Amino acid sequence: MSVAERERHIAEGAIAFFAEHGLDAQMRELAAAIGVTHTLVYHYFPTKRALVDRVYQDVFAGRWKPEWEALLDRRDLDVEEKLVRFYVDYARTVLTRDFVRIMIFSGLNDRSIPNRFFALLGERLFPRLIRETRRHRGNRGRGRPGVREYEMLMGLHGGIFYGGVRVFIYGQPIHPQQPALDDETVIRDRVRSYLDASLALLPG
Repeated sequence: MSVAERERHIAEGAIAFFAEHGLDAQMRELAAAIGVTHTLVYHYFPTKRALVDRVYQDVFAGRWKPEWEALLDRRDLDVEEKLVRFYVDYARTVLTRDFVRIMIFSGLNDRSIPNRFFALLGERLFPRLIRETRRHRGNRGRGRPGVREYEMLMGLHGGIFYGGVRVFIYGQPIHPQQPALDDETVIRDRVRSYLDASLALLPG
């Protein structure tokens, strides 16, 4: 293997290992699972933190699509359609076994990955979703979201992520007919319920 190929091999092995065993495992155990020496792992990733950082870039930050922001910023689509299109592609992109399980394992460990990913969402996604929800209500306010406003949004966003938890953590089917995690009908129902509730419960 070339240097780049070997580094990629270790990173991909770490993703699979962490998704299965969590982030508490020792580097020696990880190296054995990948089929390399732990000395070689340290050659490419001098610390475990460096390897976790690479996993974060590959599995989390690297999956972020700038076109999501462009979609949510469009003015030629109504709010429901924008949110549905976004969440269908978001679910298709992030609700994978490695993403969901590493997120949960890190949350139970040092929270470094959830902290970084939620900082990204807080900067690039949630303000857009709040803005669009207000637009749906005819509210052009730009102030910080109130508790109810924010928690209703977390109900939508968290509900979509929870589909991945049910499948990849609990091992439970979403439904006996097992719709896909990016099923447009299911996501549209969630978005429409969220927007209807925002109209009914939040100020215009």
